[in-house]
Parts: sequence; structure tokens; C-alpha cells
Amino acid sequence: MLNLGTDEMAKYPFLAEAGKYLKDKGFTLDQFGTDPDLMPIIEKAYHRIEKASTGKIYHSELENLEQLDVEVFSFLIAVVLLKLSGMNTLIKRFSLAEARRAEKFLEKDLADFSDKTKEQLAVRIIKDLFSVNVQKHKEFFVIPVSDYLKHAVYFHEKEWKLVNRRIENGKVFLTSHESVRLIRKELDSYINSKIQEVSTPSMIDALKKPVEKLRLLSKKFSVPTMVSTEYPPCIKHAIDELNKGENLSHSGRFMLGTYLLSIGQTVSQIAPLFKNAPDYNEKVTLYQLNHLAGNSGSGTEYKCPSCEKVKSKDLCYATSDCDGIINPLQFKKKTTLHA
Repeated sequence: MLNLGTDEMAKYPFLAEAGKYLKDKGFTLDQFGTDPDLMPIIEKAYHRIEKASTGKIYHSELENLEQLDVEVFSFLIAVVLLKLSGMNTLIKRFSLAEARRAEKFLEKDLADFSDKTKEQLAVRIIKDLFSVNVQKHKEFFVIPVSDYLKHAVYFHEKEWKLVNRRIENGKVFLTSHESVRLIRKELDSYINSKIQEVSTPSMIDALKKPVEKLRLLSKKFSVPTMVSTEYPPCIKHAIDELNKGENLSHSGRFMLGTYLLSIGQTVSQIAPLFKNAPDYNEKVTLYQLNHLAGNSGSGTEYKCPSCEKVKSKDLCYATSDCDGIINPLQFKKKTTLHA
């Protein structure tokens, strides 16, 4: 089990030690609704969730030693608010934002050559939580090829392909940023699972208003589910993932956007599909879709990738209905005529 100080728990409040922090400090949930010194933490916790819902990373006041307890408490109360609200869309957005926040701290600690303790903690977290054995090698970090392949499967950009990496003696060379970026998806999943495991506490009066505000907030991200039975399986799968609030890869978003544009849908019709994505940002989504449509000034209109390309990105979910096509745009669901 990791031994963490208060400053480390403030950076990584999702770890087991932080989970029992309230009890160790002698506080109960009821006190946060009655103690004037603790009540502002409820508002801070709500703000932490609200910021995450917009795709932004919560800024921590770690330089102020007196605020370290508050940083840990605000995360724990945020989890309580999320559980009481029951809004899974907000939980997914919160876990992703907290993963990106922790990622920044891990990268900084891993690359802190002046403080061996921070480096060792980052290495230990990555190893204990995600079974990735990171070792320092001069200015680089190296991990076994087997560990790399297990985690790089989530990346489709060419720079993550093993043939494009420096490899020596069965070890892959990475920067501190790449080492931590490699486990982002698992970090997000880990935090989400820790939140899901928490038992929903009893409601107290002080939490009723922020919980209701969270339920109203979640409605901003509710969009009608698109029925996608007439789309090719790869497109149907991408839409289903978004409908479930999952994070679709960059390649998946490119495929989906170009396909829907190619069949005549407009940017304004397509954009709401991405609302359920944990990292949804309306401005960025509209910019990217307009770019694909050739409306961004470049004049280049991007085409839906071929089936071969879709397969190379692990986005293919072909069925017998796909037989004979070489591009998703050629798909036409077969129908059976009944007498």
C-alpha cells in the first residue's frame, strides 16, 4: 500500500488512502452541513464537478499548505454529490477531468530529477495501479515491450506504433509525458470504478441544493439517442459508444464525422451526437466538424476512410452485410423479403 502525505493525497485523492481520510481526520459527513468552517467545501466540491463538466481541469491550490486538507475534502465531497445525484454522465466527465489532472502531476513528479521521492512515487503509482514497469534511463524512461503493447493498443496515431519507437534490449524509450499519457484511459477507468464502488450515502439537508443543481446541470448533456440500425456496423458502434457516454478515439470521431457529412447531414445535425462524450467541448466540436466539411478556410473536404483504413484503426465491426464493400459509404443493409 502506498504511503502518502497530505500534499500527495491532494494530488491523487482517488487513491485508497484518501478514501479513509475523512474518518482518520475525525470528520463525519453531517459536519460538512453544520460546521461553518466546513460548509464552503460543499460549494468547492460542486465547482469541481461543474468545471469537469465543461471539459476543463480543476486548478488545485497545492502551494498553500493550509489548503491541502480542503483539496482532499473537496474531491471526496464531490464524489458524495455525484453518487447522490445519480448522474452517470457527470461521473464520467468528472473521472476524465480528474484523470487529466492527475496525469499532469504524475508527469511532473516523474520528471522531477531533483526530488527522487516524487519520482519513486510516480513510478510506484503507475506500477501498482496499471502494471507498467517504468525505469529511468538517462533523460528517458523505459518500459518492457510487453507492457507497452498492452497499453498502446488504445492509440491509433502512427507515432504510437511499435515500429516507430526506439527499442533497445526489449525496452521501449519514452518521455515522461508519453509514459503517463500511455495510461490515461486506464487512469480514467480506474477513477470511474473507484467512484462507482462508493456506497451512496444518506442525504443531508446541506447537500439537497447542490445535488439538485447537478441534476439540472446534467440535462445540458442529455441528447436523444440516435437509432443507428441502418448504418454500417462501424458507424453504428461509434454512435452507440457516444450514446453510452464513452470516449470515442480521434480516429473514430474522424470516421463518424466524415461519414455523416458524406451522406448529407449538416454540422449542426451531427454536433449534438458528441454531447455525451466525457471531454465534450461545443466550440472544439463545431470547429473540428467544420474543418472536416471544408468550411474552415482551407477548402479541403475530408472523405470517409476506406474499410481497409477503418480496420487498421481497429474500428471495424464487420458483419455479413458488409460483404463486397470497400468503404462504409457503400453499405446498404440487406433486407429479407417475406412472402
